[in-house]
Amino acid sequence: MLRFLMPVVLLFCTVPLIASDQAKEKRWAEQIEEGLLDGAIVMLNEGEHAFLSIFTPAQGNTDTAVILLHGTGAHPDWPQVINPLRVSLPEKGWSTLSLQLPILANDAEYKDYLPLMKEVPGRIDAGIEFLQKNNVNKVFIVAHSMGTEMASYYLVQKAPSALIKGYIGIGMSADNSRYLSTINLPVLDLYGENDLEGILASANARAKAAVKNKSFSQKIVPDADHFFNDQESELLKIVADWLNKTKN
Repeated sequence: MLRFLMPVVLLFCTVPLIASDQAKEKRWAEQIEEGLLDGAIVMLNEGEHAFLSIFTPAQGNTDTAVILLHGTGAHPDWPQVINPLRVSLPEKGWSTLSLQLPILANDAEYKDYLPLMKEVPGRIDAGIEFLQKNNVNKVFIVAHSMGTEMASYYLVQKAPSALIKGYIGIGMSADNSRYLSTINLPVLDLYGENDLEGILASANARAKAAVKNKSFSQKIVPDADHFFNDQESELLKIVADWLNKTKN
């Protein structure tokens, strides 16, 4: 199995207090590495904390890549949404780098995750730095569920890397509305007809928040639920088509 190692890089002047459940991250990293069939383990660094990511290069040479961000309490090879995109987008010319986001115990509530937001920028920046070293010069973020809020937080908390060219939020939570008004990148707000109640109820609010962004669009997928169960092929087609249209 290929394994990429990235030197420890201090991304901040001070090392943040890590609130993520590092023991859980370690257990999942070991389980994923043992059973990984596609892609390569990449250990990245947020300050002094090493975290798991999975790099799956596209077939042939490419300068484009997608950073994948999973949902609540999940991992970078989660079988719903994340894994199907992680292993299939490279077949369509898009390398993928799936990042382990901060996680908590299984019984953690939404509010418990809010203090972990401050850990997200360092992880995304580490992913972008890795991709730069692999000759990538166009990066898109594709996030699912809670990962959309973490992605949106990243995009408004600091000037995002110039390499980031667009953002797909799959199953965007209602709280994304407070970020979308200041995100100027091309954005696709993608959700299912049978998505979670809060996501369906907040669709108009998200569109209203992004009204000044002429590159914002929404798409609802018939019959799809929050995890796009049995709709993986349709999800891949929509994501790949939007990426290919937007990168030019």
